[in-house]
Amino acid sequence: MKLKMIASALAISAALLSAGAVSMAPAAQAATLSGGFDVGPGGFQGNFNPLAATAGFTWLSVYFEPLVSYDEKLQKVVGALADTYEVSPDQLTYTFKLADAKWHDGKPFTSRDAKFTIELAKDAKSGSVLAARLKAVASVEAPDEHTLVIKLSAPSASTLDTMTKVMMLPEHALASIPADQLAKNSWWSTTPIGTGPFKFTKYVTDQYVELAANTDYRGGKPALERVINRYFANPAAAIAALRAGEIQFTYVDSNDVSTFKGDEAFKVIEGDSFVVNYLGFNHDSPIWKDIRVRKAVMYAINRDAIIKSLYGGAAKPANCAYVVDQLVPQGVDTYAYDPEKAKKLLEEAGWAQINGDKPITLLTYYTTPLATNVLAAVQAMLAQVGINVVPRAVDTPTYNSIVLNPTPDVAQFQMVYAGLQNGPDAGSINVGLNEKQIPPAGPNVVRARMPDLNKALDSALAEPDASKRVAHYQDVCKVMNANLPWATLWVANRYGVVSAKLKDFTWTPAPGGGPYQAHPEKWSIAE
Repeated sequence: MKLKMIASALAISAALLSAGAVSMAPAAQAATLSGGFDVGPGGFQGNFNPLAATAGFTWLSVYFEPLVSYDEKLQKVVGALADTYEVSPDQLTYTFKLADAKWHDGKPFTSRDAKFTIELAKDAKSGSVLAARLKAVASVEAPDEHTLVIKLSAPSASTLDTMTKVMMLPEHALASIPADQLAKNSWWSTTPIGTGPFKFTKYVTDQYVELAANTDYRGGKPALERVINRYFANPAAAIAALRAGEIQFTYVDSNDVSTFKGDEAFKVIEGDSFVVNYLGFNHDSPIWKDIRVRKAVMYAINRDAIIKSLYGGAAKPANCAYVVDQLVPQGVDTYAYDPEKAKKLLEEAGWAQINGDKPITLLTYYTTPLATNVLAAVQAMLAQVGINVVPRAVDTPTYNSIVLNPTPDVAQFQMVYAGLQNGPDAGSINVGLNEKQIPPAGPNVVRARMPDLNKALDSALAEPDASKRVAHYQDVCKVMNANLPWATLWVANRYGVVSAKLKDFTWTPAPGGGPYQAHPEKWSIAE
């Protein structure tokens, strides 16, 4: 695939989207911040249930809160609804001392709510995407109203990371709803209550959500009166709204950044996405059984050309789930672009008999113009070596319903183009690769069954000494690089653009949108 072809794909996509649909929006009001908080990877969830969310935490954390959260630099876990927390030396007991907080309806937040939430998050029947991550939780105790104790059956290094994603929910409002009816209950989009600095007021279907200041917030009265989340048909429409002053923030793709740099009316925020993008082989499909076929896919894709031309250089090639230097051991195969080698491997494997030119469904939930162009480039490159993939982009709920089905139709997704966290906690990838996490147990959607990989992941999560854990994650990298459960591609930078009028606004390009300490109560707009 020549760079000229890739650039052409970009131009065509940009032209098609130049007239993107514009959402209806509420009239502008004083002290109101509007943003495209859910534009970008993962997109609009379709509901507002934090237990079922795989993205959108930048928005959800404005009105829901977890016990603990990352700081805004994603370097350490700090208290949120828990004032403090302690981990026992054997890393089996986690004790949280809870803050004096109130729900938006005025009732007190207590350890009963925290216990209720974690037990709900553990229950896969609730639709929780966190259930697999909480399997090590043996018990949850509430010895008094302001103390919560979580006990594990075995040490799990990712427990705190998982807890940053468990948004606390009100027992008194949800306990009467059966767990298996909770995921799509109308409560999330009509009358939800949290403990955050803003409280839910209304949702206009597929248009916007409006929140009002929680004047009783324990962190003080918010500076803004309202925060509004606008929904857009595509990123181009969100960018148009930003330039028109209709919104003050949105996520943007790397290829849009150059149009804002140097413009004093806006500020570009850049950071590591901590998400590795990959082509995931469905290991239940017989066409990927031969390692030579999986290696051929790696050699067939000119990752450097795609990164340079489509990402504008704003990505790093990934040869396993990690790109952080300390987690990538010396000597891993870089799978440099070599289409002739790919053809030779396919010939040796008998690709003509295995599949030949039969179309292979490549499923993805990435629907941005950038992703469309990336997949067009990948499709062309694989076609050059004799692998015929057909991209199919769907919304996130549809994607999840297909790949998480315990007995999926293999033809619907012989391959996926997806992303999974490789940080800030390196253990995050366990749920996507460990054999114990194959659906319905967890989100190992590629159905990877690799004993060496399971062993490396289990050893890393069970290692109580953080200094020794790095070596285990290097083992994970080695096994991934050699056995290729995925064809790892890159880790891209992520970008947001904000109006220069915004003050004290914190946005971090975190995986899934966080959560992290964004302090929405401090956000304000200069007159």
